[in-house]
Amino acid sequence: MLPQYKQARKVVWDALNPGTGRRRIDEVFPRRVRARTRDEDMFIELHNGATWQLVGSDHYDSLADPMAWAYLRPILAANDGWALFIYTPRGANHGKHLYDFARVEPGWFATLRAADRTPVFAPGRLDTERRELCAEFGETEGETIFLQEYFCSFEGMTRGAYYAKQLKAARTEGRVCAVPHAAGHEVYTFWDLGMDDSTSIWFMQAIGRELRFIDYYEATGEGLAHYASVLKSRPYVYGDHYMPHDADVRELGTGQSRRVTAENLGIRPVVVVKRARDTSAVLAGIEAGRNIMSRCWFDEKKCARGLSALEGYQAEYDGEKKKLADHPLHSWHSHGADAYRTFAAGFRPRPKAQSVTSLMDGMTLRSGW
Repeated sequence: MLPQYKQARKVVWDALNPGTGRRRIDEVFPRRVRARTRDEDMFIELHNGATWQLVGSDHYDSLADPMAWAYLRPILAANDGWALFIYTPRGANHGKHLYDFARVEPGWFATLRAADRTPVFAPGRLDTERRELCAEFGETEGETIFLQEYFCSFEGMTRGAYYAKQLKAARTEGRVCAVPHAAGHEVYTFWDLGMDDSTSIWFMQAIGRELRFIDYYEATGEGLAHYASVLKSRPYVYGDHYMPHDADVRELGTGQSRRVTAENLGIRPVVVVKRARDTSAVLAGIEAGRNIMSRCWFDEKKCARGLSALEGYQAEYDGEKKKLADHPLHSWHSHGADAYRTFAAGFRPRPKAQSVTSLMDGMTLRSGW
């Protein structure tokens, strides 16, 4: 499984070995061992009955969605199958979490092979690669790309990643850790509402100046009743629920908005955050998210998928102009990042309720009261 179906065809199925001039697929699976081959869907059946096929995790733009593995694993488990993950790091995202897990989990195997530990590059070629990257992208970004692509560094930043620097600071400062739920403090939720794709929810407690993200949830193809059930299953006392502008859009089937539907299901009160009407407003929301992240703490385990979404959220790259576009790339990362932007653009903590005594201290009482 490659990130995109067309990539699977280009870099594996149709790829040639420059040393022999033969298709790599024919070298790996010689015709004599095949019972049949289907070029249209890149499928091979061997004489022993085994099958091999190339697929893509399509609808996920730049990286394979980690949920793809969740859908595939029961198929493999039912057939005593196995999976092989081969990839280059893209920061401390789900690939890093999987690698760390596989290194210590019985039944798994993990290895990291830097370019200088393989026979791929001739001596001196790596120095040339480093110099060329630094000349093209500048010393800092060029070195980051070099270490990521050739030495499998998980410390690298995805090109154009909006929150990479802020999240790296959060990890360095120990703000990505175990963040337990604090009883007695309200939990606010921040949403990105999906229609045909994912709905994402961040759960946050504001305690002093600290903004503690204690939980994250995401699902696809579910109605609001499902999310109401998820919220009720948590041992939280809720404050406001912040939703994006489309919560006020009326649905054709019911004639009422999703905000009304949510409140009828017990998700209340709902605060609808003003719509970002153009690219500059979206970028302003992202900038607000960057600025406030220095006050944010994230639970490392419960918010793992949300953190991966933030780390991979990036500007689209224009290959022809060879520069970053002025708008985000839409991928699976967008849902968690948009829910975080709902927080950054809309969150307003409730003022502390004043006591009756303090209210009366500021009044002039008149006779007859």
